Amino acid sequence: MSALNKIAQTLVSDKRGILAADESIGTMSARLEGVGVEPTAENRRVYRELIVTTPRLSESISGVILADETIHQKLNNGRTFPEYLEDIGILAGIKVDTGAKPLAGAPDEKITEGLDGLRERVEEYVRLGATFAKWRAVITIGDDAPSDRAVHSNVHALARYAGLCQEGGLVPIVEPEVLMDGTHTLARCQQVTTAVLKSVFEELDLLGVQLDGIVLKPNMVVAGAGSAQQPTVEDVARATVEALRETVPASVPGIAFLSGGQRPEVATQHLGAMQKLDPLPWELTYSFGRALVGPALEAWRGDETNWVAGQEALSGRAVANAAAR
Repeated sequence: MSALNKIAQTLVSDKRGILAADESIGTMSARLEGVGVEPTAENRRVYRELIVTTPRLSESISGVILADETIHQKLNNGRTFPEYLEDIGILAGIKVDTGAKPLAGAPDEKITEGLDGLRERVEEYVRLGATFAKWRAVITIGDDAPSDRAVHSNVHALARYAGLCQEGGLVPIVEPEVLMDGTHTLARCQQVTTAVLKSVFEELDLLGVQLDGIVLKPNMVVAGAGSAQQPTVEDVARATVEALRETVPASVPGIAFLSGGQRPEVATQHLGAMQKLDPLPWELTYSFGRALVGPALEAWRGDETNWVAGQEALSGRAVANAAAR
C-alpha cells in the first residue's frame, strides 16, 4: 500500500466522513454576519476552534478540510489546527483552489482557478501538516449548459491539480460538482453527472494520476431545486449509484459525497439509502460542509454560553451521517 493510498483509505474507512470547514474568508464572514457575529479573523478562528474541539469528533470524522487562513492559525492552547487534529486522530486537509470565475466564451459558466504557484503551495501545506487537499469545480445545468468548453476546462484543471498534489505528497479530493440550481429533472442531472464523471476519469488517466490515491467528491444525482418533479429518496440513491457504476473505476478507494445545498437530514437520508443497494467496489461516505456545520453555527451565534450547544449540534449531525453509513 502506497502512502497516498493509505491516506485515502483512512479518509473513507471506519464509517467516518470528511468535514469541510474550508469556506473562503468572504463566505465565512457572510455566514457569521448572518447570525449576528462580527466577521473578524478572530471570530472565524474561534468558530473553527468550536468545530474541531467538539468532543468525540474523531469517532465520526476522519478528516477536516481547512481554509488557507485557518491552517496558519492556532487554537487557544497554542497548537496549530493541523497539530491539534493529529493529536485527536483526524487528518488535516487544505482547500487549494482560488475559486470559480467566469469562463471566457461561455456565458453563465465558470472555471475554477488556482493552478499558478500550486506546486509551491503544496510544499508549504505539507510542511504545515496537511495530508490531503481539495479542489472544487462547478458545472451548471441549463438550456445550453453545460457546454463542452466548460466541462473540458474544468476536468483538465482538476486533473492537473490532482497530479501536482500527488507529486507533492497530498491526496487530492477530486470534486466535480454538478449544481442543483435550476429546474432540471432527476434524469437530466443523471445524464450530466455521468458525462462529467466520464470526462474526469479520462483526464485523470491522461495525466497519469494514481487512482488508488484519490478520493472522489461528487454531487448526488438530484432534481433541480426548482423542479416541479422531486424524486423519492430511493430514486436519488438509485440514480446516483447508476452514474457511479458507469464511470468510476474500482481502484478508487472511496466516494465522499458533497451535500450541495440539500437540507442536512435529506442528504443523510440519501447517503443511507445508497448503502442498502447491491455491494459496491468503493466506500461511500460524506464530505459535508453546511450540512454539518450549519446547525452548529445557528446554535452558537457567537455566544460563549452556547459553546456546548453548538458542539452538540455538530456532533448530532456527524453521528447521524456515520450511522447512515
